Parts: sequence; structure tokens; C-alpha cells
Amino acid sequence: MSFKLLKSTLVISVMTSISRIFGLIRDIVIGAFFGPGLGVDVFIVSFRIPNFLRRLFAEGGFSQAFVPVLSEYKEQRNDEDVQKLIDQTSATLGLILFFITIIGVLISPILIMIFAPGFLNDASKSNLASDLLRITFPYIFFISLTAFAGSILNTYKNFAIPAFTPVLLNISLIVCAIWLAPLLETPIKALAWAVLIAGLVQLFFQAPFLLKINKFPKPSLNRDKDGVNRILKLMVPILFAVSIVQINLLVDTLIASFLATGSISWLYFSDRLVEFPLGVFGIALATAVLPNLSEKHAQGSLEKFSNTLDWSMRCVCLITLPAALGLALLASPLLITLFQYKAFSQYDVFMTSYSLMAYAIGLPAFVFIKVLSAGFFSRQDTKTPVKIGIIAVATNFVLNIILVLLFNRINLGHVGLALATSLSAYLQAFLLFSKLKKIQVYQPRKKWLGFFMKIILALLVMGIVIIFGVTDASVWFDWGVFRRTSNLILWVLLSMLSYFTLLWLVGLRLSSFRSTE
Repeated sequence: MSFKLLKSTLVISVMTSISRIFGLIRDIVIGAFFGPGLGVDVFIVSFRIPNFLRRLFAEGGFSQAFVPVLSEYKEQRNDEDVQKLIDQTSATLGLILFFITIIGVLISPILIMIFAPGFLNDASKSNLASDLLRITFPYIFFISLTAFAGSILNTYKNFAIPAFTPVLLNISLIVCAIWLAPLLETPIKALAWAVLIAGLVQLFFQAPFLLKINKFPKPSLNRDKDGVNRILKLMVPILFAVSIVQINLLVDTLIASFLATGSISWLYFSDRLVEFPLGVFGIALATAVLPNLSEKHAQGSLEKFSNTLDWSMRCVCLITLPAALGLALLASPLLITLFQYKAFSQYDVFMTSYSLMAYAIGLPAFVFIKVLSAGFFSRQDTKTPVKIGIIAVATNFVLNIILVLLFNRINLGHVGLALATSLSAYLQAFLLFSKLKKIQVYQPRKKWLGFFMKIILALLVMGIVIIFGVTDASVWFDWGVFRRTSNLILWVLLSMLSYFTLLWLVGLRLSSFRSTE
């Protein structure tokens, strides 16, 4: 089973890597053509609102509720019952999304007032944000149905297509930024139209693959009401529980709207770099783990359930800890190499690097939350993550106020927002972990202390290599794109080599990750 789980994770990681690479190209293009400032600040807000709802109705709350029920149907019922559930769910979800979309478009100015009240001090900002939101909001309809299709494919172990689909959004943004923006009176609107176009393309892209597995939805409200009611009952609390990080980001955006112009952009670009390893590994692992945990729970195999969670958490430590250290220590070289062109200034690099370091601290916690949450959702336990999520949101809000006031004294208020998000994520992960142990769903396997100490030693060596080897960031500004890129690749590879070589020298072998049984 572990080999299949590892294979599924690798498939998703590869496809997600392609998407994240295109995402980096997208952000490079946006940074170069528009730069941190009013336009990008406004676009980020107008996109973050439907993107937040996407996390609720798409791969967040909906998928976490739908996959366990669909997996149970697949394991315990016939194919006709499975199709009935899919048909009823597609009709119900479609209707809910349709009305949400209509309402969202109509009340766009009110939504901007709620999520970015700082824009009210600048009429040009608030009006532009409302215009962009009217264009981007329908994205929630198309992308949520896309996630519904992806959940079906994932349940039937087709992980590649759903993981590749986000590439289409990035391609749309790149194309529109380069070719459509110069044609518009307000160039930043090109990015909003790109989002809407991508929603349509992503939905139609998955249709042939649903037909291939004979699970194409035929929307109907009279097929399996009981199954849909179960999904909705699970989904309501999950909507909040799995979206804690996104809620925190929205709170960050709200507070950042009161800070200096550019703060939202600095947070966005730093968050995008953290999202790269989070998406490539964290979301990939959680996506692959959920159906496996759901199957083991349906089969009543408690030991295998626990061992799968344990294996997943060891993988999280192995990958995210060096990724977080690398992001923090290489923050400025990364930003200089990827973004510091045309409209993206040296000042923007430094301001973004500080928030990147703060977000990097929380990277392991962000991934742990996704894996540990799957341990609850696969058992159809949604109340516990909700309770823990409420504590995390409250903690984040308090930390936001404290840290923003503290960091704003040195004109780095946005860094306080990023650090608060990271610290509250650790609290959430710790509480999820403790609860799984308390209810004896998860029992750690042996030799965790030795495993962890080996990783710490490898991290120390990796840190020394970067600190004493990488040239001061100020020198990188004078280099051309080729020298920047080649040096960055060199030090990333040397960092990885030093980390994994040290692990090998102290006796950690990949063979120790082959069994979850």
C-alpha cells in the first residue's frame, strides 16, 4: 500500500510541479509588467475573494466531505448507486454555486468594503477593485465544478489530470498579461478576464476523462438525496476547518489594506513562493492520503490507518523542514532572480524577503495541517477540526494585532501579518496532532526521536553551506539574469546535496519509507 501511496503522491507532485513552475512564470510576468503597487494590490484582493470561496466549495470543504462518502459508496455499494450520488451531488452543488455567483456579482462593492476596508480611503482603489471582482467572481462557479470532477477522478485513482488542471489558469494569466493588457484602457483588467477564461477552460478540460471512467455527471435532484445530505452535513463544519489558512490570509489582506501601498503585493509574492513547496508536496501528499485513509477507515483497519498517518508525517518532516530553511536563507536571491525586473524594484525585493522569511517559518505547519486534517475527515469527523480551527483563527487575529503594531514601528507591518499566520498554524497543527493521539486513532511508530535528530543535524549542515557560501544579496542586483539563475540553481542543488548526503551518512535510507503497514 505504501508503494501505491508514494506513487500517487509522486504523480500529483510532478503534475503540481508543472503547475507551480507555470505559476512562478505567471508571477514573474505580473511582477515585471505591473510591479507591486495599486494595480496588483487591487487585483490580488479581487481574486482572493473568489479564491477563498474556491477553497470552501472546491478542493477544500467540498472535496474533504465528498471524497470519503464517494469512497464508501465505491467500496460498499454497486456502480449504479455511485452514479446516483454523483448525479445528485452535481445538481445540488451547481444550484448552490449559481446563486452564490449571482449574489457575489451584485454585491461586489460591499464585498470590497468587507474584505479590504482600507481601500475606502481611496476611491480609485475601491472602484477598480469592485470592477475587477465583478469579472473574477464567476470563477467560483466554474472552478468548484472543476474540483468536483477532480474529486471523482482522485477517488478512482486518476490523480494526474486534476493536479495538472491548474496549469491552465497560469497559462491564461501569462497570455493575457502579455498580449491582452496592452490593448485595454485599464491593463490590470486583463488579469481579471484571464481568471474567468481559465475557469471555463479548466472545467471543460476534465470532461473527457470523466467520460473515460464512465462517471460523467448527469445532474438530477431526485437520485440520491440521502447521500447528498450526508455530504452537506459533513461539509458545513469542514468549510471552516480546512480554510483556516485562507481565512487568516483574508484577515491579513483586510489589515494590509490599511498599511502602505504595496503591502498586499509583498505578502502575495512571498506567499506564492511558500505555496510552491506547499503545493508540490503538501497538497499532493494530502490529496493522495485522503482516499487511502478513507478506504482504511471503511475497512475498519485501525493499525493501517495509524501507520499511514505516521508515514505521511515522516515525509512531511523530511521534505518541508529543509524547504522552509532554504526559503528563509535564500529569500533575497530567490526574489532577485525571479522577480527583480522592470517594475519590481530593489526596495520591493527587500520588503518581500522579510515576509517570505516569516511565511517560511510556518511551511511545515501548513503541510502538517493538511495531512492531520485528513486523519479526521477520512473518518467523517468534522467537529474536532472546526473547534481547533476556531482557536487558530482567534489566535491569528490576536497575533495580527500585536505583531503588526510591533513591526509597524519599523515600517514592516506586513511582516507581522505573515509571522502571525505561521505561528497560529503551528498551534493548529499541534492541537490536531494531540487530539489524534488522545482518541488513539494515531499511535506514533518507534524511532521518531532518532529520525528527527538526524534531520536536525542535516539541517545544520545545510544552513552552514548556505550562510557561508552564498554571496551577499546586494551583489546579486548587479548580475544579469543568466548569472543570477545559474548561481541560484547551483546553491539550491548544493543545499539539497548537503542535506541528503548528511542524512545518508547518518544512516537514513529511503527503504525506511517503503512500508506503512
